[in-house]
Amino acid sequence: MSSENSSADDVRQVWDVVVVGAGPAGASAAYAAAVAGRRVLLLEKAELPRYKTCGGGIIGPSRDALPPGFELPFRDRVHAVTFSNNGRFTRTRRSKQMLFGLINRPEFDQQLVEHAQKAGAELRTGVTVQRVEQHGSAVPDRRSVAVVLQGGETLLARAVVGADGSASRIGAHVGVKLDQVDLGLEAEIPVPDTVAEDWEGRVLIDWGPIPGSYGWVFPKGDTLTVGVISARGEGAATKRYLEEFIGRLGLAGFEPSISSGHLTRCRADDSPLSRGRVLVCGDAAGLLEPWTREGISFALRSGRLAGEWAVRIAEAHDAVDTRRQALNYAFAIKAGLGVEMSVGKRLLTVFERRPGLFHATLTGFRPAWKAFMDITRGSTSLAEIVRTHPMAHRALTAMDRRQAPTPAPADDEGAS
Repeated sequence: MSSENSSADDVRQVWDVVVVGAGPAGASAAYAAAVAGRRVLLLEKAELPRYKTCGGGIIGPSRDALPPGFELPFRDRVHAVTFSNNGRFTRTRRSKQMLFGLINRPEFDQQLVEHAQKAGAELRTGVTVQRVEQHGSAVPDRRSVAVVLQGGETLLARAVVGADGSASRIGAHVGVKLDQVDLGLEAEIPVPDTVAEDWEGRVLIDWGPIPGSYGWVFPKGDTLTVGVISARGEGAATKRYLEEFIGRLGLAGFEPSISSGHLTRCRADDSPLSRGRVLVCGDAAGLLEPWTREGISFALRSGRLAGEWAVRIAEAHDAVDTRRQALNYAFAIKAGLGVEMSVGKRLLTVFERRPGLFHATLTGFRPAWKAFMDITRGSTSLAEIVRTHPMAHRALTAMDRRQAPTPAPADDEGAS
């Protein structure tokens, strides 16, 4: 940028990159753009720190995507997983090495934002973005995007990253299309030391009674995060599952400090990831793993890519170059996260029909447990296992072919 343009930009305060939403995706995008030496503004409608409905599991791919020097605020380190199939056939598998860590989202998100600020990003909280405009009177030239705030203030940017969550306004501007919507319900339950000690270093994963559903218990010191997730449209059944799950665990007598719900949304295969100088990432783009609905690693990885490509879009001088950079961003997302999502989608389809088979395989077949450990540690991914292990590829392909649901034996005992 020439000094002449720089002084004009200073008068009108044109940001290189404006990021909307300060969750893991937005903070990662702001960090990546700021580290590149650009003028970055990070907008967040809430005041930080703020609560988010989220199990808070940090798997290997999440750790690998964090900024250098980031100290994870772990509340617990997981070395054991107890699996159950709707409360039955309980089995615990253990690992000598840590499988994954557990964090509280308010602390984790706050720390990510602080790293973005240290890199040079400016933060504004309590700010609601009403819309973005790429044409019209608010936009002075073709290299600018107008970000219109509630109350009428307009900010100008060379590129915008939408990371404003699953009900994203920026996603609506881009035209994000969603393929799968799930309802997650969660309770943060403070427990006495005797109960907390029993859960230390161990999580529970329960395959639920609703097709595609599961529940979890994640220990975080003196609090257990207990949640369930299933397809939207099963609200009453999902609520009942959570209540029964809590009761079965012997936790019904403890008063939750927080009870919350959240919709997770997966993108359709043909959903756009950009429009003009605006990119979307994380939940705003519908990027998460369809089977487990794990979203933190997808947010961190897509956020970093969005920040890097927003810098290139900010430097683009015409529509052709802008389009080229936006397509490169989409390609980077689809080549990595998109492949993982497509495998996750296939696994969800099988899991919806045969949860007992999944349970039996994970708890009784050593290579499956090893694959689970490798995935959570980040030494491989679902997509990589299907690609490189002929047996896994054949098994998934064979299951794919079974279009009609297979009747499960009574009470699922035969499958388990």
